[in-house]
Amino acid sequence: MMNLVKFVMLSELKRINNLTMPRKWYDAKVVSIDDLAPKVKSFKLKIQENEAFEFMAGQFIVFDLPTGEKRLDRWRSYSIASPPSDDRRFELCIVHLDDGKGSSYFFEEVKVGTILKAKPPEGNFLIPSNTDQILVMICTGTGIAPFRSMIQDIYTRKLAFKKVHLIFGTRTFDDVLYYEEFKNLAQENKTFQYDITLSRELKEGFNHGYVHHVYEQAYGQGSADITFLICGWSNMVDEASKNLIENLKYSQNNVIFELFG
Repeated sequence: MMNLVKFVMLSELKRINNLTMPRKWYDAKVVSIDDLAPKVKSFKLKIQENEAFEFMAGQFIVFDLPTGEKRLDRWRSYSIASPPSDDRRFELCIVHLDDGKGSSYFFEEVKVGTILKAKPPEGNFLIPSNTDQILVMICTGTGIAPFRSMIQDIYTRKLAFKKVHLIFGTRTFDDVLYYEEFKNLAQENKTFQYDITLSRELKEGFNHGYVHHVYEQAYGQGSADITFLICGWSNMVDEASKNLIENLKYSQNNVIFELFG
């Protein structure tokens, strides 16, 4: 994963630096593996060292996998899909790519009990510190992982955003990740809105097409009190960020993104 962030809240920098200072590698034990979609699995891990394991919602973690001799072949990074906690546990949401060395290792070799080498979490793709705004999260596929971490953290800590709007795009309903969880959250919290768009299936109650028409219809021309967070494959992220800035006239400071691939 390439971590590219367009804008970072300055008030978070000190805390980020404290969390990303060089430290030793952890031993992370796989404690459960669950199917989320036909080609996506959830991997839950627990740090074995009896010490603090800290991260911020939205960050990713780098693994040293036995998939080659060179670091380029071995090091793989995945966004954490669970919120910060004090139990040294975290969750990954991984799609099996046909030509992916890292994902193939997770799907074909990793079992419950496998010990993986992991660096301390990194990354600046974080919850904005200014809660007096609407937060729009746009994602495709496993790009939902950092948003799940953020959303759970927002509602656990009761952060007072005007609204949190999750827009998730995928091909078919079978590919929708964490559907029941987010549907229930939307029913329980008036400040949370959840929209799904399916590009290759017509299904009653769901948008058909791509994520772009959802945010275009909902948010029109640029507004200073809306911040967009975008995560997923580069084509979607490039198109959405360009569209928001050039066509819908949002400030670059209000468009934050992270790329996968």
